[in-house]
Amino acid sequence: MSSSAASAPVRNALRRFHRNQRGSSAVEFALVAPMFLALLFAIIETALVFFAGQVLETGVQDTGRRLYTSQATSQTDFRQALCDRVSLIVPCSSSLCVDVRSYPPGAPISLSNPIDESGKYTPDCVYQPPTTLDQTVVVRAFYPWPLLVTGLGYNIANIGGGSSTSQKLLAATAAFRPQ
Repeated sequence: MSSSAASAPVRNALRRFHRNQRGSSAVEFALVAPMFLALLFAIIETALVFFAGQVLETGVQDTGRRLYTSQATSQTDFRQALCDRVSLIVPCSSSLCVDVRSYPPGAPISLSNPIDESGKYTPDCVYQPPTTLDQTVVVRAFYPWPLLVTGLGYNIANIGGGSSTSQKLLAATAAFRPQ
């Protein structure tokens, strides 16, 4: 049997396979679906991060005003008031760092970065409410938001350096000074 006679059935099968269009949509979808789903999940995660950041920002702004109206009488009251405002999307756990600092009039305000040079999150949160109404008060809150889609090549993390436990640090700041 010659090699051309043996390869004839193979060529016929390839010709039939090439002409057959059944299932081509399923194959095309299988090729495109992973990229489409990765993009969809990245968009959803980005939207959640921005939404959570906005909720935290609004909560810090609204809760910070309580310091000047003397509605927040203690650190526990202040933290609870913030938790009541942000608990819809940001869990009020020990990971939520609330930093309140007061500065005398005319004093320079220096704020530390909670992320060090190596990308590690090291919060330094204190509660130092104003003792007089002429002080400038800076209220900050930090929450490390866990990221899920970073394993698909999309990484917006600023904590963790691309490891499997990558997180995005949500930060909100409000400053108040009497007029």
